[in-house]
Amino acid sequence: MINLFRFTFLILFVFAIPGMILGQSVQELITDGDNLATKQFNNEKALEKFLQAEKLEPKNFEILWRISRSYVDIAEHMPSATDAQEEAQLTKYQLAVDFAEKAVKEAPNKTITLLRRAIANGRLALFKGIFSAVSLVNKVKDDCEKALKLNNGGQEVLSVVYYVLGRTHFKVCEKSYLVRLPIGLGWGDMEKSITYLKKSVELRPNFRMNHLELAKAYIEEDEVDLAKEHLKKIPNLPVLDEDDAQFLKESKELLKSL
Repeated sequence: MINLFRFTFLILFVFAIPGMILGQSVQELITDGDNLATKQFNNEKALEKFLQAEKLEPKNFEILWRISRSYVDIAEHMPSATDAQEEAQLTKYQLAVDFAEKAVKEAPNKTITLLRRAIANGRLALFKGIFSAVSLVNKVKDDCEKALKLNNGGQEVLSVVYYVLGRTHFKVCEKSYLVRLPIGLGWGDMEKSITYLKKSVELRPNFRMNHLELAKAYIEEDEVDLAKEHLKKIPNLPVLDEDDAQFLKESKELLKSL
């Protein structure tokens, strides 16, 4: 009887504490989620943690942008061979945008919230086709440029901002200036793309994705020797991202083709 009373009291105590779910505080849920997302690459489990935290603090921008990140990471690795699979993937990307919008609403002057909205919109634009989603592409550019001006997210976050902005210019330049000018994408510039991507490498030199994208930009501009320099560095860099094995494979194939 005493043990039952103690157990009941413990359960009531845990649920009565504001900001806790099953004995975990919001900060503990965020920390666990980050570990699952960035160390174990278990995006589904990470999302569960962040959604639990959101129930406790639904207007916490630190939680909201992480939920957006999780949906992007999950969507990127979903199958898309059938119409049903594509629809499911689109739903996840839209959720990423929705939560990024919420994060920006709660913290409009934070580099990280603008970056996560840029990434979510960018992924949605790539899914739809960037030349069919011009407004989304322009939003990506605008958010990145504002994020750079704010510059309050730390060096690693800033590196990602430069990467996203550089890659956006790169993707826009896949069509000629005269084709994209009438649809509002005349701002695309390969020189700017390389400048931004070089900055992303400078800020985070041990990240494979940055080197790979810069190498691709150099190849586009016929700077093959510079591209080779970056491709050759990738095998010696640590695994920091769940797609690093794919980046390594791609870099080796690209280097061989040169």
